[in-house]
Amino acid sequence: MEVEPDATSTSLSSSGSTGSGDSGSAALKAGPPSNMPTSVMTAPTNPSTAEKTYQDLEAWLSKLSMGTPLAETEVKMLCDMARETLLNESNVQPVPAPVTVCGDIHGQWHDLMELFRIGGSAPDTNYLFMGDYVDRGYYSVETVTMLVCLKVRYPDRVFVLRGNHESRQITQVYGFYDECVRKYGSA
Repeated sequence: MEVEPDATSTSLSSSGSTGSGDSGSAALKAGPPSNMPTSVMTAPTNPSTAEKTYQDLEAWLSKLSMGTPLAETEVKMLCDMARETLLNESNVQPVPAPVTVCGDIHGQWHDLMELFRIGGSAPDTNYLFMGDYVDRGYYSVETVTMLVCLKVRYPDRVFVLRGNHESRQITQVYGFYDECVRKYGSA
């Protein structure tokens, strides 16, 4: 499948080479998909790095959709990507209509999967999540990492707000902190 490069894909030189001296290779001739975050598309100088990042996100989404938590190193990588994605957005973000508004998931991963089953998958439906992703439920880690991964993968289709449960003090009282310690050995 050939993807058309867009104006933000700057990983190839004007001659089409990757700068590695291998101008005759069939290296990545098109940029990453246009629905990939700008920070993921332009940050790496090597096209194979951008493709690996794209593949990482897809693999993580697949893993999370089965309810399997990401490894601690994967979560750290995802947080770095999410930081870049969110820093590139304004504080007041326009949300395109129509949009499905969701609130107070509170670690209920099964309910989140049901929302996607009924409302449609993230790239096909705009979603606005109003916060309170963690605490109370048994799958807060899987829930919040799924939403962060979706935000990084589809920044123009998934929008997230911070609720009062996305703070250190509240998570230490209502369970997310303890879940992180149980699943990763530290918080």
